[in-house]
Amino acid sequence: MGHLSSRSVIPVRENLRDQVANALRAALIAGELRPGVVYSAPTLAAELGVSATPVREAMLDLTREGLVEAVRNKGFRITEVSERELDEYTEIREMIEVPTIGRVTDWAAVEQLEALRPLAEEIVKGARRHDLIAYLEADRRFHLGLLGLAGNTHLVQVVGDLRKRSRLYGLTALDANGRLVKSAEEHLELLDLMLAGDTEGAQACMRRHLGNVRSLWAGSSQEAPTAGLDRGVS
Repeated sequence: MGHLSSRSVIPVRENLRDQVANALRAALIAGELRPGVVYSAPTLAAELGVSATPVREAMLDLTREGLVEAVRNKGFRITEVSERELDEYTEIREMIEVPTIGRVTDWAAVEQLEALRPLAEEIVKGARRHDLIAYLEADRRFHLGLLGLAGNTHLVQVVGDLRKRSRLYGLTALDANGRLVKSAEEHLELLDLMLAGDTEGAQACMRRHLGNVRSLWAGSSQEAPTAGLDRGVS
């Protein structure tokens, strides 16, 4: 039985390596690829409908991001993230994102903020439809889009990397018990506070949202044994 959902099959297009890497990130985040398990490039390639070469290349990209590690003559092991690492990632994100949201609230035009509303709504729709891939993509674009309004591309890259490393694994269990929808709705609350010019309220909402996400991770790690796909080593 395969490790990846049927939606992961990669069409033949340009930048195949990047597409494969994104598909593997999505599968990892959604719990289809499990921490601690070793996966072979040929097996994953067959499930994605591509050759093994772009899979190996994509896995090397994920290795540099700290998401996987090479296992000699076997494949790649999905790295596990410790509770301490999750705490540290959350702390760094708070240090960056909370004050940045405050500055964006003060500076951004109404039109710029309203342009992000469809993404905030898509996050909620994804959670309600139990479409974790759509949820995560909209969530990524919303958060990085907001930060991008501060005009610092390096800041956006740093937060993007932190998001990859924390990766929100184990969302399957959170989706099953309905907790994901509440987290998704916080994006609309944040946007409304920013549009109202409530700088302190927006910063407090962002801090609370990041804290809630960290709590979701903790709850997910306790529920993870029954979440997602339960597969053996390829």
